[in-house]
Amino acid sequence: MEDILVPIGIVGMLFIGLPWLIFHYITQWKRSSSLTVEDENLLDELHETARRLDDRLRSIERIIAADNPDFRPGQPAERDRDLEYRRADEPERIENWRRGEHR
Repeated sequence: MEDILVPIGIVGMLFIGLPWLIFHYITQWKRSSSLTVEDENLLDELHETARRLDDRLRSIERIIAADNPDFRPGQPAERDRDLEYRRADEPERIENWRRGEHR
């Protein structure tokens, strides 16, 4: 009886237990590498806050430049070009982040 149960147990562990264990940890790994809904909401909120702060900063720089002709806010043309590039690239970057393809 023992001669039959040991090979059945080994075969069962090899063909059922081991694949189950491997697939279990693969799904755990994939689940932990993706963003949760709360993380995505927080990321969207932070992005919106950063965008509004950037708009406010540019408004303040325009007001100061209008009041003081000697004021030089840096390189506004390059900064605005970079901002427009980031905004155009934004949906692709968000989708890549959600798929786990971080840059």
